[in-house]
Amino acid sequence: MDDPQSLLGLMLGVRQARRIDGAALARLQSRRLQELVAHARAHSPYYRELYRDLPQGAADPSQLPTTSKNALMARFDEWVTDPRLRYEHVRAFSRDPQRIGEHFLDRYTVATTSGTTGMPGLFVLDERTMDVSKAIATRMLGDWLSWRDILDIVRQGGRTSMVMAIGGHFASAVAAARMHRPGRSRRVQVLSVHMPLADIVQALNDFQPAVIAPYASMAAQLADEQESGRLRIRPILLALAAEGLQQGEYERVARAFGAKVGNSYACTECTFLSHSCAHGWLHVNSDWALLEPVDAQLRPVAPGTRSHTVLLSNFANRVQPILRYDLGDRVTQRPDPCECGSPFPAIRVEGRTADVLKLGPADGPRVSIPFLSFAALEDRVDGLETYQVVQTSAVALSVRVTAAEEADVGAVLNAARAQVEQLLAKHGIQAVRVSVDERPPERTSGGKLRPVIPLTN
Repeated sequence: MDDPQSLLGLMLGVRQARRIDGAALARLQSRRLQELVAHARAHSPYYRELYRDLPQGAADPSQLPTTSKNALMARFDEWVTDPRLRYEHVRAFSRDPQRIGEHFLDRYTVATTSGTTGMPGLFVLDERTMDVSKAIATRMLGDWLSWRDILDIVRQGGRTSMVMAIGGHFASAVAAARMHRPGRSRRVQVLSVHMPLADIVQALNDFQPAVIAPYASMAAQLADEQESGRLRIRPILLALAAEGLQQGEYERVARAFGAKVGNSYACTECTFLSHSCAHGWLHVNSDWALLEPVDAQLRPVAPGTRSHTVLLSNFANRVQPILRYDLGDRVTQRPDPCECGSPFPAIRVEGRTADVLKLGPADGPRVSIPFLSFAALEDRVDGLETYQVVQTSAVALSVRVTAAEEADVGAVLNAARAQVEQLLAKHGIQAVRVSVDERPPERTSGGKLRPVIPLTN
């Protein structure tokens, strides 16, 4: 299977890959891995040095050294394959909220991550990556929707509501900014997760979307509102992203709306990594990505065994090659074929269950706030590297931070606390006390940082 260059060709290619057998899929992976390694060696000084002792044409992933966010960010200028890209310039671009949705150097998408593994990520996605993402999105929707579903969406005008953390240079916000343009605004509604829930509900009631694309935690809140009768919409599909839910919650969301519910596990490093099937498994899009479950010593673990972490290779991105990248998530790969018939590996993911704060006095109404509502801290607090909001009671939160070397930790803490207080006020929460905690944010056993720790966890 040759790699087509056009978007239409990519769409046809990912459709064909859905029908190939395991041996053909392994050959396709091997070829794309070899091509990416050769490209990285030729054009990335970082990889040229990393692979200097490897034989040419290495095809076995285990032959390749691993990489990490910290290592790659420290060598950003040598990692990228376009010498015009320089960390200081890309970083300045990413910090300008007025440029969200624009291309960098007229061709690249810039996205950032929150730094849950210790360092914020700054990623450059080339046009081919974006086209592969679009092509795989068509396969994902084909797995989730019947022709009748598609016709029903068309009958409802194809209206789509996106509910996300707007205001940062990360993939979802960039996509939202590009979609929400004149001419499309009658079909695409972009709502901020930072809005009070009552305002989101009113906007959805007015817009009556056929498709909703929220974070998973927001979908659970919207299901509460639909069940209560405050939200009154009839979508055909809810396409969930980011953090996950307990398995029973997906079923509850589907019942509340009488709709199909699809889920995806992905990351900025590979926006098209996987999506769910009708049997609740996540299938890795392994025609364009390689996900290796490994133990603490980065050795492969057998299917059916929970991994310590996973190593990711993204075959699409040539400007910022991702090869055997330690993603930090724990997964279990299914040892037998999935009932859905997909040839792609089926996995379950740990560590991405939604964190939602439920705040309010015991004798009054509680307000739920998903952790992504706090994402704005990263853009609004100067000198902030990472943060953690810890719920200590139904009416009390504490804030922990790590600050940049040149920043005053006390000033960063106080600024973060003020931002949290403003967020609570925006949601109409008056009786919650916010304090500062001078201890650094705590990390999970897998090394990740949970931005929010609810009282119940």
